[in-house]
Amino acid sequence: MSRDRLNFAFLNIGHFFDHLFMLIFATVAALRLADEWGMSYAELIPYATPGFIAFGVAAIPAGWIADKWSREGMMIVFFIGIGASSIATALADSPIEIAVGLLAMGVFAAIYHPVGLAMVVHGRRKTGLPLAVNGVFGNLGIAVAALLTGYLIDSGSWRYAFVLPGAASIGLGLAYAVFVWTGRVRQVRAGARSTAAQTGLADAAPVDRATFVRVLSIIVIAAAVGGLLFQSTTFALPKVFDERLDEIAPSATAVGGYAFLVFAVAALAQLVVGYLVDRHSLRAVFAFVAGLQAVFFALMYQLTGVAALVVSIAFMLVVFGQIPIIDVLVSRITRSGWRSRVYSIRYIVTFSVMASTLPVIAGIHASWGFGALFAVMAVASIGTLTAVLTLPRTGAIVGQPSTA
Repeated sequence: MSRDRLNFAFLNIGHFFDHLFMLIFATVAALRLADEWGMSYAELIPYATPGFIAFGVAAIPAGWIADKWSREGMMIVFFIGIGASSIATALADSPIEIAVGLLAMGVFAAIYHPVGLAMVVHGRRKTGLPLAVNGVFGNLGIAVAALLTGYLIDSGSWRYAFVLPGAASIGLGLAYAVFVWTGRVRQVRAGARSTAAQTGLADAAPVDRATFVRVLSIIVIAAAVGGLLFQSTTFALPKVFDERLDEIAPSATAVGGYAFLVFAVAALAQLVVGYLVDRHSLRAVFAFVAGLQAVFFALMYQLTGVAALVVSIAFMLVVFGQIPIIDVLVSRITRSGWRSRVYSIRYIVTFSVMASTLPVIAGIHASWGFGALFAVMAVASIGTLTAVLTLPRTGAIVGQPSTA
């Protein structure tokens, strides 16, 4: 395997771990801690809020440090830091202690998106499919979080759900450090410059200031709504299934298994969408995806049983499918030297909304149930569709990119 492919593999595994760690608590809270600590689901959710705030806010300094210092170095910090924080979280004996652990996890988790995605798209003209492949790994992390945590809860203790991934991440961080170090040694011995300098890798096509501001504004709107939809679906789905699939999911393992099925199948949507945006109008693909989101969320309003499972797969397909579209837009309007910082803006918006969504989920669930939450998401999807329709109709930003 070439070094470029091996580096891409490390980045994909990093995306997998990033989302896995951030959703372990969602399943733990829904299926074990509520009973073990004598608290309701709505009471437990807010303790995850500081971690998700850090997930967003810390993206800005992470992107800046990566652009100024080293993206590879920041990835090493990510792997080891989030792993150590996860292990520390497993030692919590109170809600406050677990909130502190989740906060530390959020700080290190914030590194991945502005840094890892900038590394994924670096030097590529067609960024849709690489981002989609990387996105699939992130979504599989979401899926495995529910499955693995549910299994460990039934098998022994919720603490294992934090310790085992934490140890694995530390090991990967050390392996990536060795990989980066050996690569630099080879470059020094060969007297070579960086790959980018040697090959003149592709960069974003220049765009005028007005178009940049217009597209960036749409990215911010879509990222905000996307954060709402992503958090509401991925965080709440285990609890939704616990309530609505009671006849076919009688245990924590079964709930986690169905959540894994939905997330794993839906992850494949990113490959399709990534392929399409590399070859067709990004504006048209984006509008189609946003429209389907509104339809499927409206359908889910009061569904239960198998019908709820099927529609859940449908709405997760389009929620996950939207993710690479926004990241492709960022890659098309920004140059490499600024890309981590622009990605950090995109993700601070997304994750800040995700953090504020947690108490909203708790409040809606306590007052009206999940039907009201799906209604809110349907309306929000219409807002995304409206913003997308204001994208330019032509040009390299929204049309088929050059293959040069």
